[in-house]
Amino acid sequence: MIPERLENAEWLLHPAVQAIFAVLEGEAGRTRAVGGIVRDSLLNRVGENTDIDMATELLPVAVMQKAKASGMAVYPTGIEHGTVTLRHEGVEVEVTTLREDVATNGRHAEVAFSTDWVQDASRRDFTINALYCFADGRLFDPLGGVGDLLNDRVRFIGEAGQRIAEDGLRVYRFFRFSASHGGESLDADGLAACRDAAQALAHLSRERVGSEMLRMLALPKIARTLGVMAGIGLLPLTNDALLALQRYEALGGRDQAARLALVAAGRLEQVQADWRLSNSITARAGHVAEAASLLAAGEGDWAAYRFGEDAVEGLALAAARENWPRDRLAETARDLARLPVAPLPVSGKDLMAQGMPPGPQIGEALEKLEVAWVESSFTLDRDALLELLPGSA
Repeated sequence: MIPERLENAEWLLHPAVQAIFAVLEGEAGRTRAVGGIVRDSLLNRVGENTDIDMATELLPVAVMQKAKASGMAVYPTGIEHGTVTLRHEGVEVEVTTLREDVATNGRHAEVAFSTDWVQDASRRDFTINALYCFADGRLFDPLGGVGDLLNDRVRFIGEAGQRIAEDGLRVYRFFRFSASHGGESLDADGLAACRDAAQALAHLSRERVGSEMLRMLALPKIARTLGVMAGIGLLPLTNDALLALQRYEALGGRDQAARLALVAAGRLEQVQADWRLSNSITARAGHVAEAASLLAAGEGDWAAYRFGEDAVEGLALAAARENWPRDRLAETARDLARLPVAPLPVSGKDLMAQGMPPGPQIGEALEKLEVAWVESSFTLDRDALLELLPGSA
């Protein structure tokens, strides 16, 4: 059954959201919620970080005037594109005036403001993103997006090649939404258009591509999708890495950094540059990969000591990469869980208190004590470690 309205959507019932609707003539249908918030409400998948977007017939200047007159905070965050951000009673809403394309040149489309809701919907990317709802929850679905959504179909609006020509990033978005909302089933027309465009995307911002890929790597199931992307030349992914991804998912793994380590497969620095990834996510992927290598070599003590909780993901990564039998995985997991990981109980101050002068000698001594402590499975205490120092009684 195709629903006619949103039922019991908490965000829609929020007084601040209703106040924004009221100020922007939502009761008359001149302002409506749009896009992801409507889409994911229909699936009961709205999260804390889901953005609330609205589309409106009102011109940006009218949006700002009405909102300010009602005491709302107003920020012209994308005024050149008709977008104004409103904040009211802890709720933030991005409001964009309806638009129609006058001329397109990749992402740099020349647009005109409009009052035509169907035209506004037609310039969006996928039917499941061209969904609107009124202030009372009634749905406006001019392109059949609700049916596609409920049937796990991610379909470009109009001619897929034209949508991609308007913005090449839609190739990556097609695969991401197919993984997140399409059950990893790929629309044939959309896939064909993506295949045709795959080798003509070098102009895309690396940051935008990286952002899409990171969002994809955090989804529950992506191995099949990434395999197709590799098959059309969109992603450098070896067969070994793909098999490891499949096994990682079969083990229940869905960690973003672990997936990044698998996709990069020894090319982490290059992938970081290609996708303009942050140092934090890249470093964590490196830690998980190093922990996996240590665990594969039977050095679980060092994996736990050096990488803490990342060693847990490293365990799944090692098992997936090397196709461990279940009994080896279970045994290694038990061993890892028994390790009481804590900082080395000896510091440089302790060594100086024992009479050791400041300098490189302290660092060398600490390294040796660290080895002894880890190899004892963290059983040696501070006094026992200090007794290992040369000259100790």
